[in-house]
Amino acid sequence: MSPPACNVSAMAQTKQQILAILSEAGSHPRHQFGQNFMIDQNLVRLVADAGAPSPGDVVIEVGPGTGTLTEELLSRGAEVVAVEIDRDLAATLRTRLADRPGFRLIEGDALAGKHELNAELASAVSAARSAGRPVKLIANLPYNIASPLVIELLLAGVDLLAFTVQREVADRFRGKPATEDYGTLTVMAQMLAEVEILRVLSPQAFWPAPKIESALVRLVRRDRLGAKARPFGEFLRRLFSARRKMLRKTLGELCDNAESVLTGLSIPPTARPEEVDPDSLLRLFGEVSRGIEP
Repeated sequence: MSPPACNVSAMAQTKQQILAILSEAGSHPRHQFGQNFMIDQNLVRLVADAGAPSPGDVVIEVGPGTGTLTEELLSRGAEVVAVEIDRDLAATLRTRLADRPGFRLIEGDALAGKHELNAELASAVSAARSAGRPVKLIANLPYNIASPLVIELLLAGVDLLAFTVQREVADRFRGKPATEDYGTLTVMAQMLAEVEILRVLSPQAFWPAPKIESALVRLVRRDRLGAKARPFGEFLRRLFSARRKMLRKTLGELCDNAESVLTGLSIPPTARPEEVDPDSLLRLFGEVSRGIEP
């Protein structure tokens, strides 16, 4: 059986339909899994449009819930790899969508650790990339795993990520130096991708309504780190763990000539990590890492 034609939208689930699906599954929104279901039908289409799924694409959807966005993605001809940690919802998805061409379900956490993808998910991404197929994340991300998951997917080689997340996290993806939003997540995201915030979303677009605004974010992979990505990430985490500590003091724990390295890069030795732009931090990492044994 061939996949559905592209651009034929599915009908997004209403709040009443989501309630009925949850009731039938004997389930309810679980705070520990960061579950907030999309109930705005226009938003479902908007999120799908942001990711532009098409036949031949492998689309990862983390936190598919009751499957409203999943059905929209399948209707556009994409192959969907859905990752659901909630056993009740996984069983519901398996029942409702098992016969849909292009649907694959991974039951479990999308992350095997804070900085490691679920092995089955990592294998799916690797297989798609080896086959030369575009790989995308299109999802209403569970709030509790969004930050580490996005970076791990970029590191794994995912080409485009379009997702909803709480606004405060969205602001961190595009943060500027010398602001509270700026940190390790900011620098890594901006070194691995082009970051856009497409729209701010009202809490009423979801059920249960979160207490804060959300945002629709799109990241297009533009990797400027290559093999340096993971050690650079570790370097950033060390710096930003003391974000208001002067760099000459933090770097003094890593090399003997911290002050001269900083001066040579035109970074004031009294600067703090939160005040230094991503390009300068990458140059600083290059200089410091030369003096550190692998």
